Amino acid sequence: MRQGVLLYGPPAVGKDTVTAALAELSPQYVPFTRLKVGAGKTQGYRMGTPEQMAELDARGDVIYRNERYGNIYVVDRPGLEQAMEGGRIPVVHLGQMVGMAQVTTLFPVHWVRVLLWCSKETVALRSPQRGDTDTAARLTAWDATQADLAAHPHAQWELSVDTDTATAAEAAKRIDATVRATSPHA
Repeated sequence: MRQGVLLYGPPAVGKDTVTAALAELSPQYVPFTRLKVGAGKTQGYRMGTPEQMAELDARGDVIYRNERYGNIYVVDRPGLEQAMEGGRIPVVHLGQMVGMAQVTTLFPVHWVRVLLWCSKETVALRSPQRGDTDTAARLTAWDATQADLAAHPHAQWELSVDTDTATAAEAAKRIDATVRATSPHA
């Protein structure tokens, strides 16, 4: 059975760093590269056009889309299918509970849902360290993520990791252990 990892958390919580640590643990883990329509940072995204978005929408291949920082970010069916080829386990980054629900509902595979969290103060420190020029927007997104999480008190997580105290390597090992323990092949 195909499987994936959903990392939920605010900006600068360490989703990229934890994903890189997972990939170091096993080449089976691959970062899911979301489609991005807009400007700004291009690394870590498949850059797309409004026309490509319209084509994906028309085919029903948009699993989840959100708008933030003046851009559109998309989790798409073709991208997920490709990421899972050869038994790979894509690691999808999300910051909205509606996205978690849509991905698990509209792309039904074995998903391990992981809540990554850190303090707002940590985001304020990490954001400029990683080169963000819009730290104020990242802090606003942290507030929105906290409110989103609070609005879903019954959300189910296979794992929760506080990245204020856990290193990326520790988080990756815990995620890998959870994936293996909950795998339909276990």
